[in-house]
Amino acid sequence: MVKAYQILVSLLLIIQAILIPWVVCLCRNFCNNIPINYPFGIDDGCGAPQYRHMFNCSSPDLFFLTPSGAYKVQNIDYKHQNIVIFDPSMSTCSILQPQHDFLMSDIQSAIIPPSPETIFVLMNCSIDSPILHHYNSLCFNFSGHSCDELYGACTSFRILRTPSTYSNFNDSSSSSVTQSPGCCFTRYGTVKFMSMNMLDCTHYTTVYDSDDLKGVGPMDWLYGIRLSFAVPDTGCERCAKSSGSCGFHVETLSSLCICSPTVNSTRECGGGTNRGYRLRSRSTFLELLLVTSIISVVIQ
Repeated sequence: MVKAYQILVSLLLIIQAILIPWVVCLCRNFCNNIPINYPFGIDDGCGAPQYRHMFNCSSPDLFFLTPSGAYKVQNIDYKHQNIVIFDPSMSTCSILQPQHDFLMSDIQSAIIPPSPETIFVLMNCSIDSPILHHYNSLCFNFSGHSCDELYGACTSFRILRTPSTYSNFNDSSSSSVTQSPGCCFTRYGTVKFMSMNMLDCTHYTTVYDSDDLKGVGPMDWLYGIRLSFAVPDTGCERCAKSSGSCGFHVETLSSLCICSPTVNSTRECGGGTNRGYRLRSRSTFLELLLVTSIISVVIQ
């Protein structure tokens, strides 16, 4: 009898372990002080499936995840549909970082790409760099700024300049000048298809709001990457008005209105629409049936 009791307790613990992940928590709508609204989500099954696994809330910060790393989210503007992220591995006016590539997946490049006013600045490029020759049409001066201005204004970039000595044959005197290495202001499309190694540049930085930086010195530029996103039209407003959270089925990726930790709807909450439990996997249900059958045998 004691042995049967021990088996029963063990099986009940197994059921509890199975049921805990079976019941899904409601979607969190904040990470620190940043609101998490549709189409984004930080819990699996929340938001739009196109943006699944792109964000991670690690106390206390929100991060945007790409194949090249995790980038801190500084702001999400849902009205203008853009996000500002910061790459901790890129160089800025105050710090010089080692060579690093910024990479996005194909789906990210398509649905949440860097905005047109985000400038990628490639620095310390060799004289043989393809970006200064065959692909020099990809480079431009933005808002009246130049590479010389950037190298001269920032302490971290100034050390990349090299002194050169010129001889004056008329009076046998010499003079020295400081030369700036190759540099290129370009857009994400350039670094998307060509790595920093291919471009033969050792450092990069990014600046956003480039259209508003005319007459503003590099020390006061806005360093970071602004991403633009679109909101899929899946009827989310109807779900939100019924106090639900817009999400999707974790297996089929079909749209759901999450109404409670266990109950979902296809469109809205409290309206008697197609409700059901959101199971994380079919195997979970089969495991539950198996354990229940074993319990019935033990009890008999």
